[in-house]
Formats: sequence, structure tokens, C-alpha cells
Amino acid sequence: MTEKENKLIEDLFKQAAQQQIEDNGFTERVMEAIGNGQLIMDNGQWARGKGKLLSMLWTWFCIAVSLVLFFVFNGWEMLKASLMVLYAAVRTSLEVFVTTAPTTELDLTPWMILLALGFVSIYLPYQTARKLSATL
Repeated sequence: MTEKENKLIEDLFKQAAQQQIEDNGFTERVMEAIGNGQLIMDNGQWARGKGKLLSMLWTWFCIAVSLVLFFVFNGWEMLKASLMVLYAAVRTSLEVFVTTAPTTELDLTPWMILLALGFVSIYLPYQTARKLSATL
């Protein structure tokens, strides 16, 4: 950019920074209401605390329906079957990896594999849970 272009851009932003839009204290009132928890966003519009109550009731209703459906459709059996399939897939993958690893140029011992498996199954979920709890 040339010096002239920089000067034009600077002048443009100076003019924009000097403009004042009078809102009769509207911004301060909205910020105060948000800080007090009186206003919440509902469908793109600001609503009073009633919307927050309805949102909470809807959440609890969905949780209750989910639990009922979980027990009606034998969720425990489906969960147990899914975990057994997952266990079998991991075990098979590890068996294939351990049996084929010596044929490659990788110098892996069973202890190194167990260490990597422990890292993946313990440390990574711990870090994920810690980061998620920090955001809540």
C-alpha cells in the first residue's frame, strides 16, 4: 500500500470513530438486564425469564422421554451388545497388529503396545473430560 492509501484509510476510520449514535440509555439497560439474568435470547428475540423456565422444562421432559424409551426398548441389552462388539473389534485389531508387527520394520514390544493402549484408554478420556468440565 502506498502512503496516500494509508492516509485515506486512516481518515475514513477517524470519521467513523467520531460518530455517536444516541440510544437513550438502551444499551446500558439491556446489559444490566442480561447481567441480572432477566433477559434471555429466545428465537432471535429477547424474552423475560419465562423463556428460561420453559427451556428448562423442555430439557427435563426430553430427558424423561429418553430414559423411558431407553428402558422400553431394552437399552441395557443394546448397550451391552454394542460394548461386546467394540471389545471384540479392538481385541481382533490388537491381535492382528501384534502378530503382524514383527514382520514389519517396527521394533515394538508388547509392553510398548500396552503403554500406548493405556495412554489412549485412560489419559485421553481424562483430558477430554477435564477440558469439557472447564467449559461448563
